[in-house]
Amino acid sequence: MNWARASTVAFAVVVGAGAGLVWRGALFGAGPVTIAIQAASVLLMIWARATFGLRSFHAAANPTAGGLVTGGPYRYLRHPIYAAILYFVWAGVVAHVSLVNALLALLASVMLAVRMRAEETLIVGRYPEYADYARRTRRVVPFLF
Repeated sequence: MNWARASTVAFAVVVGAGAGLVWRGALFGAGPVTIAIQAASVLLMIWARATFGLRSFHAAANPTAGGLVTGGPYRYLRHPIYAAILYFVWAGVVAHVSLVNALLALLASVMLAVRMRAEETLIVGRYPEYADYARRTRRVVPFLF
């Protein structure tokens, strides 16, 4: 499988699903709990970006140079940026429950899973120590998944 291409397509679909949620008025929280989850998600995204640096801005899966990042939020999650997106999207959908909104969030979730798989497949080739890191660190939910 061409993981870079799959990752690029998944990125485009996630953007489309997010745009659909914005168009439907379902991306942003509507009460204190969902707004708090989204605020925490934004902070997690900022922490992850600050820890990883600018080298992670790309549409396709691309294991970058500079060493495997395992500090900051990466100590607890292998994909804190994707986790932040998932938490944010699902909080918005919980605040605006509908079948269409849930399907858009599910589509975004599946596409983010494709991106995670693509990145992990490519990273193992560049950083053999990733396998050990993956065994001890969860993907998107600390201590669970």
